[in-house]
Amino acid sequence: MKSGIVTQWPSRQKFAPFVTVGLALACIFVFLACASVSPILQQALIDLGGMQAVEVSRLLHQPLSAWWSLPLLSVFTALFLHDSWLHLAGNLVYFWVFGVKIEQRLGHFAAALVFLLGGALANVFVALKLFELATPIIGASGAVSAVVGAYLALFPSRRIGLYLPLGLYLQFARVPALIVIGSWFALQLLYTMFDPTNAAVAWWTHLAGFGFGIGFILTARALSLLK
Repeated sequence: MKSGIVTQWPSRQKFAPFVTVGLALACIFVFLACASVSPILQQALIDLGGMQAVEVSRLLHQPLSAWWSLPLLSVFTALFLHDSWLHLAGNLVYFWVFGVKIEQRLGHFAAALVFLLGGALANVFVALKLFELATPIIGASGAVSAVVGAYLALFPSRRIGLYLPLGLYLQFARVPALIVIGSWFALQLLYTMFDPTNAAVAWWTHLAGFGFGIGFILTARALSLLK
């Protein structure tokens, strides 16, 4: 039995992606809960759970003892808040495609760490980069970007099975991961072009999360925690 992050390769028969499913369901539950209340209460929940870049940036420049407060906790809670079904679905589709394989390869704990820590650090990066931003930052984009980055570092030459629309039919094809991830990056660039009010936030969040995911895997390998 190997030591480190991965003790053994889980079998297909025994493996269940508890973390991936649980995190996805948590995002859906929070979205439905917010959608069920009045717009005023929705905004209050976003203001409370969303990451306030000004507050987080201010806290990070304080002594370490001042960090343990509700504003800094928002770097995690913001990951589960989304402003629309499109926002939520866009994140969860890519999270499912890449997250299951990450969890199968790394194990439950490390997969949760990539998502939660990657997303939180992506939010911290944005807070430091855009410290004057007045609107709260929400969404799991940074966390999903970390998962995508980890997948690329683990499986750079792997193909991903997808159903592609060809005329009136869906055709199953195995597409190189680099092409799928490249299309994901193209979508992020389009998002920054057509939604200029959130362009800087989206770009830096995705870039920071993606870099964390790659760095997490490379560091684990350098420390012999991952074979």
